[in-house]
Amino acid sequence: MVQMEAMWFAFLVILVVILPVESQLKTGFYSSSCPTAEAIVRSTVETHFNGDPTIAAGLLRLHFHDCFVQGCDGSVLITGSSAERNAPPNLGLRGFEAIDDAKSQLEALCPGVVSCADILALAARDSVDLSDGPSWPVATGRRDGRVSLSSQASNLPSPLDSVAVQRQKFAAKGLDDNDLVTLVGAHTIGQTDCLFFRYRLYNFTATGNSDPTINQAFLPQLKALCPKDGDGSKRVALDKDSQTKFDVSFFKNLRDGNAVLESDQRLWGDDATRSVVQNYAGSIRGLLGIRFDQDFRKAMIKMSGIEVKTTDAQGEIRKLCSKFN
Repeated sequence: MVQMEAMWFAFLVILVVILPVESQLKTGFYSSSCPTAEAIVRSTVETHFNGDPTIAAGLLRLHFHDCFVQGCDGSVLITGSSAERNAPPNLGLRGFEAIDDAKSQLEALCPGVVSCADILALAARDSVDLSDGPSWPVATGRRDGRVSLSSQASNLPSPLDSVAVQRQKFAAKGLDDNDLVTLVGAHTIGQTDCLFFRYRLYNFTATGNSDPTINQAFLPQLKALCPKDGDGSKRVALDKDSQTKFDVSFFKNLRDGNAVLESDQRLWGDDATRSVVQNYAGSIRGLLGIRFDQDFRKAMIKMSGIEVKTTDAQGEIRKLCSKFN
């Protein structure tokens, strides 16, 4: 009896040790079950990128918006009137066709194996790499979520957010000030609609004046791109100097008052976040982009692990990324 109890206790100890390990993401998760999975995602992203380099920013933003709602579980990919992707902050998202393309190829080769959430995480990494930015090992093994509700997207960062609100939203996901500034640095290849910043040019805080934090030499350029009564859906680069190159010029723009979005420019007005911006824009290592590249890798690995689902009880492997099984 004592021996049986000892064996049962040993089994429980082994179970406790093994379960957390098995439930974690790991690099090379598909090395046996679908060895060419990462290569297929890469080649698909590259094909779409060659047709339109701005798709890189779209895929990176898609992954970010996915992770901030319900964790990195592909919930943003689901279609439907009440689905996450129909929430107001998500209406400008793009890159869905690249994910669907990769998924259809993977389903033909390895049916029911590779999750849409993993495809999105890999595609985000490949997009940065193709834009002359850093690369990093993406741990995989995510399951796709079974819930997607537009009502749960209210915690997504907004271009109107103060630094305090941005800080709170990032901290709720386990991300600190350094992560905040670093991940916002993805705007170096980003775009936005005139609709989201035109108020800064013509009616800031309902005064009829422009935002005083905008560099006066940059203001006429923005007004020319976004006339007062022009098309609100016109897209404008968030980095005026190198729109499709992943570099540190975005941070120099913050320092010089050349940010397009108010939430971005506000990072220069807060002592803690300004210090991070200065590290990326003002030193030799910063100017070379070495520090930003290193920190961006770390921040992306951290963000890609937010509230992931790794067991069958938590999620599924969708057959189509836009529909639950």
